[in-house]
This record gives sequence, structure tokens and C-alpha cells, in this order.
Amino acid sequence: MTPCLSRIKRILIQALLMGAAIFATSAIAQDAARMTATDSKIRNIDGVAAVVNTGFVTRKEIDDRIAALQKQGVKLPDASVLRKTVLERLIIEKIQMQEAEQEGITVTTKELDKIIGDIAAKNKLSVTEFRQKILASGTTFERYKEMLREDIILSRFREREVEGKVKVSEAEIDNFIADRARAMSAGTARSAPAVPGGPEEIDVAQIFIPVDAGAGVSVQAEAKKKAEALLRDARGDADFLQLGEMAAKENPKIKFQELGYRTPDRLPQLFYDAIRNTGGGQVANAVVKSPAGYHVLKVLDRRAAVPVSAQQAAQPEPASTTPQNIMVTQTMARHILLRSRPGLSDQDAERRLAGYRDQVRAKTADFAELAKKYSEDGSAANGGTLGWMGPGDLVPEFEQAMNRLQIGEVSNPVKSEFGWHLIQVLERREAQLTVEKQREFARAAIRERKYEQAYQDWIRQLRDTATVKIINVDDAASSPR
Repeated sequence: MTPCLSRIKRILIQALLMGAAIFATSAIAQDAARMTATDSKIRNIDGVAAVVNTGFVTRKEIDDRIAALQKQGVKLPDASVLRKTVLERLIIEKIQMQEAEQEGITVTTKELDKIIGDIAAKNKLSVTEFRQKILASGTTFERYKEMLREDIILSRFREREVEGKVKVSEAEIDNFIADRARAMSAGTARSAPAVPGGPEEIDVAQIFIPVDAGAGVSVQAEAKKKAEALLRDARGDADFLQLGEMAAKENPKIKFQELGYRTPDRLPQLFYDAIRNTGGGQVANAVVKSPAGYHVLKVLDRRAAVPVSAQQAAQPEPASTTPQNIMVTQTMARHILLRSRPGLSDQDAERRLAGYRDQVRAKTADFAELAKKYSEDGSAANGGTLGWMGPGDLVPEFEQAMNRLQIGEVSNPVKSEFGWHLIQVLERREAQLTVEKQREFARAAIRERKYEQAYQDWIRQLRDTATVKIINVDDAASSPR
């Protein structure tokens, strides 16, 4: 081919490419969906971590979310695991926002302004003062409003799709109360003790923290640490089943159950080896590791094995399942609350409460007086006293910390959804729940358990039906590609 022909061919190719580019630009201008897809393809060169349906998650969004977690002072996994976890969370949020927009769920500017006014009023600030607090935290007010709008939309979407569909029947409440009655009476209505060396049956309960076999070292270590913490709590005065119930509230993946009376050959060998020499009412000496995860075990009872013929002949009376049989441990406690708000970092709140704790422990200050002066809670006027509280009356983080305290003891600062707390236990008692209170408690517990399961199923369905392509999760936004 001659140089002239080659040059002409190059000119024609360039003209075709320019024409294609002009055509593409025209098509993009006419079609918003194609514009989004093309924009995603262009931006993935230096910024996109994942394409989610017609949207995308940027590497900067991951960086910003990680920075926010680091500011909160929470313990975080290693960098690679953290980035993947945060990306997955952002993908789920992106899918939910897309679905909510398709369903027409919106928040008007008027609604948003009213909500911001209410938030400012609860923090005893004017809207102008609240705006200044937001700016002082390092975020623009426009960005704060956008994040708040998204949170409200997601909350309304979840409420409609999940909460509104969770139903609790009266029969489920009756069964819940009956199960708790049997569990609570188990310690006082035991069978004859086993004869040393003779056949026996063992009633074992467990709290199970599942871990995938292929999970990383840090995930395994975190699960083991959680199991060991539960084991320490179980050695105290805490009711084992209540302890498991609270752990499951904190993390729905955690399971707790009573296995019932079983002969040693019907128990997993790992379990029997761990509780072989453990007496009734005692917990195993150590956490049990299985291929599925970590198990905290307690022997509720050991009894002589009943021959089959005797079981068939016996006509035991059914256990009483009336609500009056349920006894619970109630705690009288008081607290100092510093609410989460712009301008007060977690580190500052924790440091302030630690100072109050040290004063109380050194007896240079009175807890009630500190609560009256500094607590940002309605109980401040009463010295922070909350009254008698039973299982499930308080948020899990508060309740778990409170249950670990001895009478008169003051906790370290505790973080909950409301802010930071300093807790002191004043008294404990065994009380019998009223029928009405038991049914309220049962309904709330069942509903929460059902909601968690329904929510996880809903999220899984959304994720499975979405089109997601992971492009780059390992690099920060400023890292070279």
C-alpha cells in the first residue's frame, strides 16, 4: 500500500471515529439512562468502586464512610476487610435508594426543614446555631441535609416494606410466655440427681456465635472474643437464656437455645467433652470451637436416665404455663447521658464521662448531683434514676453493661443509639411480671426477632435481584490505578 493511500485511510478512520463520538454524544443527550451508564464507564477509570444497576459507588464514598467510623473511635477490622464491608453496605443503601425512588417515596424540602427544626429544638439550639454546629463538624449544611433526606427515605421505605408486614399472633405470644415459664422454672423443678457412674441425661443450653470456615483471622478472633465475653458474663449472676437473648438482639446471627435432656451419646462429642465434669447450673470452663463457630455452654441439669418403659407409664403433669409463673430480675439504676449531637465527638463525650466516673469512684463527687447538673435526659431532675427496669426495657448496649455491674458499681462510658451513658446500679430484685406487662414484653421480643429475619430476607432479595459489578474496592480514592 502506498503512503498516500495509507494517509487517506487514516483520515477516513479518524473521521469515522469523530462521527461515532458525535453520534454517541447526541444519543447521551437524548437518553438519561444511557448517559448514566456511559458516565459510570468513564468514571470507573479513576473513581468508581462498583456499578449498581444504573448508579455507582465511588471509592471516595468508601473513604468518607471509613473516616466517619474512625472518628467514632470504634474498633475496626483490617483495611482490606473493612473496605469490602463498607462497600457492601454502600451497595445495599444504593439499591434501597433506587427502589425507594421507583416507588415514589420522597421527602419534600418543607418536611426536611421541619425535621431539622425539631432536631435543633431537641438539642436546645436555634436552627442558625444548629447550622453552625454542623459546619464546625467539618460537613457542609447542604451535605448534611442530603444525608438526612436519604436516611428518612430509607427509613420510610424499610417501614413500608418490612415493619408493616411483620405480624405477631396471640398464639405466638402464648407460646413465648409458656417457653419462658418452663425455662425460668427449670432451676427449681429438677429431677432426681444422676447416680455416679450410672446412666444419665444432661440438659444443656448454648449461645452460638457462627463463623464461616473460610473467614479471615480477624473475623475468627472477633467471634472468639465475643464468645469469651459471654462466657465471663454467664459465670456471674446473669440468667443464661436472657444473656443469649440480649446477645441475639445485638447480633441476629447469634443463636441461643436449650437442647433439652439428652443422653451423652445424643450430644455432639465436642459438647460432651467440654461439660463432662460440669455440674448442674454451671457453665463450661472454656468456649467450644467447632467448624461452624464458637459455642458457650451451660449445664442446666443432670439427672438419672429414665427407662423407656417408665417414661411410657408415667403421666407427668404438664408444666404450668400461666403468665404469673414468670419471674424476672429487675434493676434499679441511674445514669448520666450525653446525647449524640454535632459539635460533641465520641472522644469528647467519653472523656467527659470518664472524668465523672473517676470523681464518683474517688468519692469527690456524688453521682446524683453530677446527673442533675450534666445529664441530657429527662431523668436528670431525679439524679438520673430510671426506676425499676426489667429485661428488654432498655436498649441492648445499656442493658448488657448494667447487668455486668455489681450494686453500687459505676460503669465505664457506654455508647448507645442515644449517646454516651455513665451507669450506676443501685439495687436488684426478683419480681413477677403482670400479665399485661408479660404480653407486652413477649410481643416486642417476637416482633423484633421477626423483624430482623424479615429485614435480612428483604435485603438478600434486593441484593440478589440487583445488577452489581465490583470494579475496584482495594484502592483509596487518592491511590494511583
